[in-house]
Amino acid sequence: MARDLATTLAWAETGTRLCVSAITGLSEEEYGAASALPGWTRKHLVAHLAANAEAVGNLIHWARTGERTPMYGSPQERAEGIERGSRLGAGELSRWFTESAATLATAMAALPDEAWRTQVVTAQGRTVPASEVPWMRSREVMVHAVDLATGLTFADLPDGFLLALREDVLAKRGLDAVPGVEGSLADVTAYLAGRPTTGVTAVGGGLPPTLPPWL
Repeated sequence: MARDLATTLAWAETGTRLCVSAITGLSEEEYGAASALPGWTRKHLVAHLAANAEAVGNLIHWARTGERTPMYGSPQERAEGIERGSRLGAGELSRWFTESAATLATAMAALPDEAWRTQVVTAQGRTVPASEVPWMRSREVMVHAVDLATGLTFADLPDGFLLALREDVLAKRGLDAVPGVEGSLADVTAYLAGRPTTGVTAVGGGLPPTLPPWL
């Protein structure tokens, strides 16, 4: 499905709110508990999201000024930032997330129309128009809001987002690499994203093979 800029900006805002609702009220112990992503605690995941907001903000700065500002200095710098963030206290980490997300939202809202056409380069080396950046951010906050494992599921995400995510995942995985499955929109999208779900079956019956995590 086509993704327009206003819609992806709204999805990024919705995903941010879902993340805030997921982490609000967590104790230090709960914050340090395992997320749904292997090897990462909830703190790792929130640190990743906070750092991602700053990294995506670099691309918005690039689009606004024309100054080449990569998302991260290097993969090692990205990993070290997440690890440092995972050692912050719950309150400090939550503030980093909310403040970095608010700064990004303000920067995106102020970006002139013509700047959204500026070509920028993602952390994976893809050259894309800046108008793709809100979609990149919305995927992070929406999917990882569920990965925080506080009770949110893919069924809590907007249907339009799920449809767009399903198309995106299929395009990146390759249609030949994905088995046919049946189930609800939320369950099928969760399965395609490599997230646990019991609501899908292989076409014709039975359990489909497990897919590796995407994103």
